[in-house]
Amino acid sequence: MQIGEVAARTGLSLRTIRHYEETGLVVPSARSQGGFRLYTEGDVARLMVIRRMKPLGFTLDGMRELLAATDRLDGHAGAGLPEGEERQELLESLRGFEEAARRRTADLRTQLARAEEFATALRERIERAERAEPVRTGRTGEESEGGPHSELTAPD
Repeated sequence: MQIGEVAARTGLSLRTIRHYEETGLVVPSARSQGGFRLYTEGDVARLMVIRRMKPLGFTLDGMRELLAATDRLDGHAGAGLPEGEERQELLESLRGFEEAARRRTADLRTQLARAEEFATALRERIERAERAEPVRTGRTGEESEGGPHSELTAPD
């Protein structure tokens, strides 16, 4: 398939796919006579791995390392399937990536929960303002309970 179809299937832009090609993360399996990049299902699967790693903060080098390990484990590196110590090292590398992905996913869940708390507090503040409820102030003119924006901050 050509790059446009790959972009539609992966949700990646043409520019991003070309960037991944330039950095060596994915290489089109072939080129047409007219010079168009041609991709296989395997290339699409590789791009999907990259797309899934990106929001977890993996670097291009990290992505390259993971892809090299999976290529080697799958026997795509041209030397047959790894055995013995090499196989164990590759599996250990994948376990490290899995743990990093789990940690980052947990961090993102925490960030999302805080963002949702903030959005809810903001919505409540807007609703109060729409009802024209005055903010209560103390004798000195200072607002009570932590100031005018205290309801907009989520505890850490």
